[in-house]
Amino acid sequence: MPREPKMKILDRYIGSCFIRRFLLVLAILAFLFSFFEFLSQLDDVGRGGYRVGDALAFVALTLPGRLVDLIPGGVLLGSIIALGLLSDNQELIAMQASGVSVGRICGSVLAASAIPMLAAGLFMEFVVPPLDRHARAERLAALTETDITLTATGFWARNGPFFVHVRKSRPGGGPVDVDIFEWDHEGRLRIFTHAQKNDIRRDKRWVFTDVTQRVFGDQGVLLRRPPRLTLDSFLSAEQMAIQELPPKALSLSELYLYTRMLTGRGENADQYELVLWQKVTVPLATAAMVLVSLVFVFGPGRGTTAGHRIMMGSTIGIGLYLMNQIIADFGLLMGFSPALTTLLPVTAILSTGIWLLSRGP
Repeated sequence: MPREPKMKILDRYIGSCFIRRFLLVLAILAFLFSFFEFLSQLDDVGRGGYRVGDALAFVALTLPGRLVDLIPGGVLLGSIIALGLLSDNQELIAMQASGVSVGRICGSVLAASAIPMLAAGLFMEFVVPPLDRHARAERLAALTETDITLTATGFWARNGPFFVHVRKSRPGGGPVDVDIFEWDHEGRLRIFTHAQKNDIRRDKRWVFTDVTQRVFGDQGVLLRRPPRLTLDSFLSAEQMAIQELPPKALSLSELYLYTRMLTGRGENADQYELVLWQKVTVPLATAAMVLVSLVFVFGPGRGTTAGHRIMMGSTIGIGLYLMNQIIADFGLLMGFSPALTTLLPVTAILSTGIWLLSRGP
């Protein structure tokens, strides 16, 4: 058989070994983290109309987001296990004895890891944002017993004859740029109110300032500018904080557009830009995890047992995750470039992996 078809068969074999172990690891990690999320949701069971079924639905709808977060760690452990088993069965030695280079084996694993990379990208853009938005809307509706529809940066809600559109929320739950539509009993728009600022009292009352009202009547449209307007018995500040979508729940396109909008307004967009860069560099971070896993098989640690490799891989994976979070938070605190704080740890991991592999066993 010609050499090239043989290499394709070998690529498929190594890739299938990696994918099977990756899916197994991902399933185990997803189950564990989903179970922890379910336990945290049980704290809210009994509040308003929130029940165990609602908690289970929330966990299920947010599962794709957890899968995306777990893909780099799953790639690390999956490749360690797959290559470790090939090494323990002497298959890697047989491959190298037949003339297959270490670089070719590494390339086969990297090529196979493109599948979870692609899946992560598609999930981040098309699957996670709508499901996460729906999950949070259903959770908030059950907790507050209010009709809620979340948007990328705000929400729509109904309060009796009022339909409220909050375009943006301040950190901590304060609504900004609010539209209120009040309808009469015949379903006709009676009053349209726009308020730029709002404060929420402890009794759930919303107190609006910088208000503009348009009253629709038989004589036409009357423009009013009351100094203050109060909306009774609506969402509390705590409930507002619950509905606020975290930046990672937005798609790449939404993050990009929202970052540009904030920058155009002269507002700080570092938090959203950081998440945007973190999502963009997921393929690079996944490739870095593959390189780290190869160190355990072809680098200085190749003589260790399978259990030791898995334990060390888990420890390193957790350590790298914590390091990445610490650097990101420190960068935000110090005002460093989000691109720098995102690329720095990934580049360091890639460089370290290449250096360790170059040292050999």
